[in-house]
Amino acid sequence: MTWIITKYAITAAMVVLISEMAKRSDKLGSLIAALPLVTVLTLIWLYVEQQPSSKIANHAWYTFWYVLPTLPMFLIFPYLMVRVGFWPSLVISCVITVLCFVSLAFVMKQFDIELF
Repeated sequence: MTWIITKYAITAAMVVLISEMAKRSDKLGSLIAALPLVTVLTLIWLYVEQQPSSKIANHAWYTFWYVLPTLPMFLIFPYLMVRVGFWPSLVISCVITVLCFVSLAFVMKQFDIELF
């Protein structure tokens, strides 16, 4: 149980650190948020917990594919936010991300890469 609490605390501290940095500097906060810190931590947690190498490698592999459909959100959200406000922009961006993910999964299936 102590291990799980430690994992949560470290991971939560990273999120708080990034949000605090973003308050002070848009660019620095965004740079830190763009780093794959959560993925790196996840890979570390999997390794420390002695998960098989194949599971760790698969996590990195699928993370690559799952990141791609999120990229349009970071262009669409700021465009919409100044026009329709925060919450509608967030909802629309999330819906577009889901649509991008489904589209990518369909395309990648043609190459025998199963994302579902």
